[in-house]
Amino acid sequence: MSIRLYIGNLPKEEIDKSELQEVFAEEGSSITTKLIKDRKTGKCRGFGFMTVNNDEQADQIIEKYNGLMFKDSPIKLEKALPRSKNGEEGEEQPLSPQTSNTPAPTPVASGSSNVGGASKKAKKSRRGGGGSKDTSSVGVSSSSSDGGVHPDPRWAAELEKLKQMLAAQTTN
Repeated sequence: MSIRLYIGNLPKEEIDKSELQEVFAEEGSSITTKLIKDRKTGKCRGFGFMTVNNDEQADQIIEKYNGLMFKDSPIKLEKALPRSKNGEEGEEQPLSPQTSNTPAPTPVASGSSNVGGASKKAKKSRRGGGGSKDTSSVGVSSSSSDGGVHPDPRWAAELEKLKQMLAAQTTN
């Protein structure tokens, strides 16, 4: 059974796959490396992957090469996490910081001068889907399967605070 290893802390410059392969050349030709590059620039994104034959060989390679200098950077080797659902290599889904069962707060339109409620102009959206969407300062993720707007979980706590502040202003 083959084992994937994560190769991190690679320099973010133009690196050829063969340069990385040469570092691990003495381990044999059964080792394959994959360098993850930026699609636009073609430069290394700072990490890559290596596939080895078995768990024992993976442990030996980690022991031997972890911290080895490669182009003035000490490389970091560890066993790779399983691939994410979207099929992108190296793009792991972050864990949601929101652990409570409270519903996600609704996004608040910023820049609205009408404190009692959003103006009619702010409610209309030219993108379709209705509702007020100001994704520039609120941290709202609009990429969902149901077409609705859901707050980015990284900003959920801040959005809840803003919602409470707005509610306090409208009651005064």
